[in-house]
Amino acid sequence: MNLKVQSSAFSNNEPIPKKFTGDGADVSPALAWSGAPDGTKAFALICDDPDAPSAEPWVHWVIYHIAGDAAGLAEDVPKEAALADPPGAKQGRNSFGKIGYGGPAPPKGHGVHHYHFKLYALDAPLELSGPVDKNHLLHAMQGHVLAQGELVGTYERK
Repeated sequence: MNLKVQSSAFSNNEPIPKKFTGDGADVSPALAWSGAPDGTKAFALICDDPDAPSAEPWVHWVIYHIAGDAAGLAEDVPKEAALADPPGAKQGRNSFGKIGYGGPAPPKGHGVHHYHFKLYALDAPLELSGPVDKNHLLHAMQGHVLAQGELVGTYERK
């Protein structure tokens, strides 16, 4: 089953506005989703860039423990491990070594990069401890994913 993921900031496969990048205010874009199946108890989201010149996709955002009745994330989610809004949500470490969202900042002249905002509907909230990163979260989600969806944004530094 697929979730529909969208943003008021950009459309699928379209450029991410500078405001949401490392060249701008570096705030997270608002996201909205629909189509969660019955039994969804939580959501998790990972944003990464497979075009990055690194061995693994560059991770820009890890957020999980989002309530199963949530329908999106507001713009400019605070860069804190534990969040009050959405209530109970938690954020992990990105490839910049920081907590929360880190916007697109590809190398200049490297061409267009694609940022995959991947949303997962889960059958249970994940209780994770310690520094959570993308791999830790993916491992914990195994066997719990009911549905997933994706929104892709692009960005290029010339």
